[in-house]
Amino acid sequence: MRQYRRFSDASMSEKILDSMFLLMIGIAYFFAILQTYYTHQGRDGKPGLSVQDVMIAYYGKHEQTRLGAAIVGPMAGNFPSEKAKQDVLDWIENGSSEEGYQAKVKPILDRNCIMCHSQESGMPVPSLETYDSVKALTTVDTGASIQTLVRVSHIHLFGIGFILFLVGRIFLLCEMPVLWKRVIVVIPFVAIMLDIMAWYITKVVPSFAYVVVFAGGLMGISLWVQILLSGYQMWFLKAERKGEEDG
Repeated sequence: MRQYRRFSDASMSEKILDSMFLLMIGIAYFFAILQTYYTHQGRDGKPGLSVQDVMIAYYGKHEQTRLGAAIVGPMAGNFPSEKAKQDVLDWIENGSSEEGYQAKVKPILDRNCIMCHSQESGMPVPSLETYDSVKALTTVDTGASIQTLVRVSHIHLFGIGFILFLVGRIFLLCEMPVLWKRVIVVIPFVAIMLDIMAWYITKVVPSFAYVVVFAGGLMGISLWVQILLSGYQMWFLKAERKGEEDG
């Protein structure tokens, strides 16, 4: 009968290497959650992250402009006062003229937004350096563009695919019923593909934001199950069994 390797067959060096990798992935996932929170929270004008925020991120806020939605949502905290925020919103509402931009809007944006929203910052955010670039953001907010979704999709599928493969390879060394192992190792791959597919559907059917949240949560939970079970069996299962045998 063919023998398969388990954690009990791994050397101490292998266990240390696998543990360091799993620990780093766990820390990276924590920061990924923070990134998701700070990217999407407050889009609905309320503190915290909600399904409504996710819905607005992909479907948009059709009764609002892109700049207006950002000002009352994730960028709200960047303005020094409600008056400054209202000045920009009034400018949008009154036709977004170049005269109004030069007189009121540009000084506000230069003081509070340009540090990130400029070509020099290198950040993947819209530029607010010129009248034309700001004017372009006064169109109806339709959420993330298809071009943006395609760019993020390929990054996620390549990057997360490699991570799930490597974590899964370590997890396969666990001792458990083979059917459970096969299901657990497949779930995160299915979840991330469902998550990304739901981004595009949410642009048309906003209620699919619930699928985005569900699939993202499922991927995270299944990844942590693999990490924690692998860490436990790697370092404690053999010692536990030895204690039972000695008893």
